[in-house]
Amino acid sequence: MNEKDIDKIVKTLKDANQPKSEFVGLMDSFNDPYLVLIACILSLRTNDKTTYPATLRMLKLGKTPSDFAKCDEKTLSDAIYPVGFYANKAKQIIGLSKEILEKHNGEVPDTIDELVKFRGVGRKTANLVVARGFNKPAICVDVHVHRIFNRIGYVKTKNPEETEFALREKLPVKHWIDINTLIVTHGQNICKPQKPDCANCPINKYCDKII
Repeated sequence: MNEKDIDKIVKTLKDANQPKSEFVGLMDSFNDPYLVLIACILSLRTNDKTTYPATLRMLKLGKTPSDFAKCDEKTLSDAIYPVGFYANKAKQIIGLSKEILEKHNGEVPDTIDELVKFRGVGRKTANLVVARGFNKPAICVDVHVHRIFNRIGYVKTKNPEETEFALREKLPVKHWIDINTLIVTHGQNICKPQKPDCANCPINKYCDKII
C-alpha cells in the first residue's frame, strides 16, 4: 500500500461506522482509567462475548480501587467467571487496586512505564489505559491491529510489540487514540483472521492482501 493513504484509510473506516461489539462499546464509554484498566485485564485471552457480561457483573461489585482492594477474592472470581484465568485475574485486580491505593494515592498512573510495573499488565493494556483512560496519544496493539496493519502492507512485523513500535514510527499521532477501536471493529466484522470479507471491505483498494 501507499503509506500516504493512511489518512484515507482511517477516514474510510470512521465513515463506514461498522458495528462495535458490546464490549468495545463499553470500553469506549469509560472515561475512568481505572475502569479501562480492570476491564482490559478481564479481556485478555477472552473473547468479547464472554468479557462483556463478566465486566458488567464485576462493576456491580465496585468501580474504584477502594472497592476492589477490600473485595473478597472468591466473590470477584465468581463474578468474572468464565473469563480466561478468572481466578488469577481476580487476585491480580485486587492486588493492583491495593497497590494503586498504597503507592499511587489512589490514582492510576498515566504513563506506560509506570503501568507495566503492575503484575500482569503488559504494553497492550498500558497503551489502552493511556489512550482511552487519559485521552493521551498511545497505540494499543492487539491481534487485530497486528494482523491488519501487516495484511494491508503498512508494516512488516512478527508480533504485536514490534507492530506497536513500528506504528509509533510511521502512524501520524493524530490517529493513535482512535486506531485500536477502528481496527478491532474492522477485524471483528470484515478483516477476520480466516476468510476475510474482501468483497465488502471499505478499504479493499488500499490493501496489499498479505495473508
